[in-house]
Order: sequence, then C-alpha cells, then structure tokens
Amino acid sequence: MRERTRVTVVGVGNEFRHDDGVGWAVVAGLRERAGERSLPSGTRLATSDGDPGRLIALWEDAGLAVVVDAAHAHPGSPGRVHRLELDSGHVAPPSATSTHGLGLGEAVELARVLGLLPERLVVYAVEGADGSFGTGLSPAVAAAVPGLVEAVEGEIARHLGQVSGGRS
Repeated sequence: MRERTRVTVVGVGNEFRHDDGVGWAVVAGLRERAGERSLPSGTRLATSDGDPGRLIALWEDAGLAVVVDAAHAHPGSPGRVHRLELDSGHVAPPSATSTHGLGLGEAVELARVLGLLPERLVVYAVEGADGSFGTGLSPAVAAAVPGLVEAVEGEIARHLGQVSGGRS
C-alpha cells in the first residue's frame, strides 16, 4: 500500500449563517497566509456545505484531512474549539453536534464503511453563538479564527514531518 501524502483542508458550513461560516473563514485565512508563505505542495484548500458525498470526494486519497466546522454544544461556550482525531477505526460520537442536518459524523461513518477515510482525519469543531441568517462571525468565534489557522498549519507541518521522517 502506497503512503498518501496529499493534504486536504475543508472548511464546512455556510458563510451566510453567521458563525456557521467559521470553517470558510479559516480556509480564507489559510489562503491569505499562503500568499506570504506557500503551503506545501499537494495541499488542497476547499469549502463545503457539509454534504457527506462532497466531503468524502474532497478527502478521498488524502494522507491528512483537516475539517473545520461550527458546532452546537449544550451548555455552549462560543469560540471554544474541540479537536478530534480520527483514523480508519470506529468513530466515537463527538461531544458537540454539527449545525447541519446530515453532519460530519454521518460522512465519516459512511466513508469508514466504504473504505474512503483519509489516513488521518482531524476535526476542529468550533462552538458558535449565532447561526441565524447573515454574514460575519460573532466576536467570540472570530477571535478563534487566527488560532485555528495556526493550528491547521501545525497539523500539516506535523503530518509532512512524519511522512518525510520515514514512518514505518
């Protein structure tokens, strides 16, 4: 089996539903920073509405897929970030739920059953404050974006370091 090195970062959500656009904002931040220092070759930045089929198509054959999505948690703390790392094994249900009808959990489980999960899947779920119609993130969620951009860059660097370091 060949080693997969391609990296995919997917911002999930709807930029016209306030905090549900956090994934899109993180991808925009990564694109902006890529102008200053380019992302490693083979890195794909994408946005998605969260449809399971489209998510699977985006991360299929990736060595690392990083997904950033808004989440609801009860009780919630807007701007709090949850990091989940999944592999091809069974997926534990997250402590926060997606803002979408069919969520990321369904996409992950379907991909697992079909053998289409990336080698590593890291999910950043950001608790939102406002999912109503409109643009712009709430202050607490907007404040989380720069740290998320850095965290995703770190995930990519660690992954590529492991691959080039000769994992066995």
